[in-house]
Amino acid sequence: MLRFVNKASKKVGLAPGTVVHIGEKKADRIRLRLIEYDTEHLQETELQSVDECLPVKDSPSVSWINIDGLHETDIIEKIGKNFSVHPLILEDVVHTAQRPKLEEVDGLLFIVVKMLNYTPQQEITAEQFSLIIGPNLVISFQETEGDVFSGVRDRIRKGKGRIRKLGSDYLCYALLDAIVDNYFVVLEGIGEKIEELEEELVTHPIPDTLHEIHKLCGDIIYLRRSVWPLREVINELSRGDFTQISEVTEIFYRDVYDHTIQVMDTIETYRDVISGMLDMYLSSISNKMNEVMKVLTMIATIFIPVTFVAGIYGMNFKIMPELEWPWAYPAVWGVIVFVSAVMVVYFKKKRWW
Repeated sequence: MLRFVNKASKKVGLAPGTVVHIGEKKADRIRLRLIEYDTEHLQETELQSVDECLPVKDSPSVSWINIDGLHETDIIEKIGKNFSVHPLILEDVVHTAQRPKLEEVDGLLFIVVKMLNYTPQQEITAEQFSLIIGPNLVISFQETEGDVFSGVRDRIRKGKGRIRKLGSDYLCYALLDAIVDNYFVVLEGIGEKIEELEEELVTHPIPDTLHEIHKLCGDIIYLRRSVWPLREVINELSRGDFTQISEVTEIFYRDVYDHTIQVMDTIETYRDVISGMLDMYLSSISNKMNEVMKVLTMIATIFIPVTFVAGIYGMNFKIMPELEWPWAYPAVWGVIVFVSAVMVVYFKKKRWW
């Protein structure tokens, strides 16, 4: 979070709506892709400049413009100018520390969500995903190439389901649904990690285990911060308060809302489990320390009478009758071994050892 605070200082003193990229540069270049479709036609284009987007402005077909990369702010500003996007929206698009939110400005819907992935290295990667929805138009902004929308693109290409028959509001639903569905994939990976740590806690807890638990705790907190406001965003979309969302599509947004509730319930469950894991780790370490102290106490207790006998016969008194006996040395060793054996048997009988 500190890196965003430091970079945000670049905006100090600038006018509201000034487009300044805040966040990490995750792409070498900006990539623009256009998918234009209706029930009969489909066209996919890799755009070389923003000017190539202009013909879709008045097109009766649904147009999806996807921009990968946010660091070239002049391109972002040009897109905003061509499609009459308010400068404050563009400012939020390139500020990648935004929380999920929904706004309606100048007849356009603006949505910000977090797109999450779970890597094979058991780490969560996140990027800001912004949507601008207008009549027959969806403009999406990503920080880098690669997303969770391959299924949506396949449905568009193959004409599966309703996506080619409905408008931009349904395309927006499909994109949000893909993002929320991928949250379940992330939660599944976290669940497997929790199971591994629980087994490790029971068998052999080590300091690295505590580090992993704290990391999981941070991941859960980030997930909760990403999903909690998104739930409110989806709920607002499903109420029918926006002219950009048709009555036909509202029911689909309610389905996504149900999914976000399931995600939140799972996150809350995992948070409780991880809290219990911290207590379990502390208990395991405490029990392990108690076992060590018990063994050391037993050994010290056995050596107390042995030390007592050795201390008596280690004194330099001239008149000690046992010193003149031929079997004095073996007798002392016999007493030491006997006392030690009796104590060990007693401890085992009491199940202290």
